[in-house]
Amino acid sequence: MSDSQTDMTHGPLTGKIIAFALPYALSGIVEQLFNSINIAVVGHFADSHALAAVGATTFLISLIINLFMGISIGANAVIANYIGRRERLGIRKAVSTTITLAVIIGFMLMAVGIAVSAPMLRLLNTPAEVLGDATLYLRIYFIGAPFFVMYNFAAAILRSKGDTKSPLYILIIGGVINAGMSMLLVIAFKLSVAGVATATTMANLSCAAAVVQKLRHENGDFRVTMKKMHIYREEMRRILMIGLPAGLQGMVFALSNVFVQSAVNSYGYAAIAGTSICVTFDTYCYYLLSAFCAAAITFTGQNYGAGHTDRCNRIFRICLLFGWGSCFVGNMLFYIFADQALALFTVDPKVIYYAKWRIATALVFQSIAAGYEVPAAAMRGFGQSLTPALLTILGTCVLRLAWIFFVHPYWPGYGHLMLCYPLSWTATSLLVGTTYFFARRKAYAVLQANT
Repeated sequence: MSDSQTDMTHGPLTGKIIAFALPYALSGIVEQLFNSINIAVVGHFADSHALAAVGATTFLISLIINLFMGISIGANAVIANYIGRRERLGIRKAVSTTITLAVIIGFMLMAVGIAVSAPMLRLLNTPAEVLGDATLYLRIYFIGAPFFVMYNFAAAILRSKGDTKSPLYILIIGGVINAGMSMLLVIAFKLSVAGVATATTMANLSCAAAVVQKLRHENGDFRVTMKKMHIYREEMRRILMIGLPAGLQGMVFALSNVFVQSAVNSYGYAAIAGTSICVTFDTYCYYLLSAFCAAAITFTGQNYGAGHTDRCNRIFRICLLFGWGSCFVGNMLFYIFADQALALFTVDPKVIYYAKWRIATALVFQSIAAGYEVPAAAMRGFGQSLTPALLTILGTCVLRLAWIFFVHPYWPGYGHLMLCYPLSWTATSLLVGTTYFFARRKAYAVLQANT
């Protein structure tokens, strides 16, 4: 076992899960800093319309990339399962397949993103005064899609064996590059949204190059050799069986948020900008939760592969407790220090008004999402991805759409619109949380039948 590989199938769990999750959470936070820096720079050194232009792209970016990025979840689960089963040939094939898929998916994402940017923004009723800048931002952003995808897929390989520190260090370097270039291009060269989009693309390029270089120098089964890259049919099938439902869930989840964004757009630029700022707060807190979801996938995948069902049960309980608790603490900190946090992004009183509404009606309840995110992650560790995806689509997305189309028209108001979030989180937690226990019983029965 290499120095960067964690033994997940033996010994105490809590310390190892926390050691895995903390760098993962920090990686997500640093990655979100890319967007936060963009918003802060244009908010202070451009104007509120430029801030709204960047904010108007948030949900659309999520919609387009989530389908593809879900596949990296499948890669993580499959490689982790091979590690638990000690199948070295399977690890090598899955690593090769993952990197090759990253190249193909990255260029597909670039083409799709550039092509649909303007039509989708118009479909979302993006105000005319920000449409041009928003389209420009999206097109530059998606030019860097191959780098973004490569980093995330390569990082999934490292995380499958417990190495969450290397992706963190790489992202810190990328964050410094992004911050420096954003300020240079916006403040010195007055490039506004084009400047921050270019800075993000260059940061993604640096991260992709660094993580690929890391894999090229890995030991044994995790080493990437470009000349030997190949897609293996069975590994691709297993990765896609887990990854595509996860990606579809993320895509439909983002689609429901696109409809929410369309409703937000009807309240004008201040609501768009205020929502954009709060989405960054949401995302910081979500990364605390998602870190323990990633731990649930990886630790469950390895221990299920090794046949350690008792450890799988303990992994679920630990990840649920720490995932909920860390997200709740983050939610409360943003609620208590809302004035100070918002001051980092804007001084516009109209923008601040809407931002505080979203914090009070949505962000403070976000930790409820642990009730479906962690059970879904554990099920993916068992190799079951379609069921949690469908239940999440039903509980979260369908309910939000119903709220927008059947409740909001008769109960208007920005604060009332934001209530769709806590209600959908609660409903989905009941659905997925209950189903997890039946899915676990089935997974253990399959394992017993094969031993």
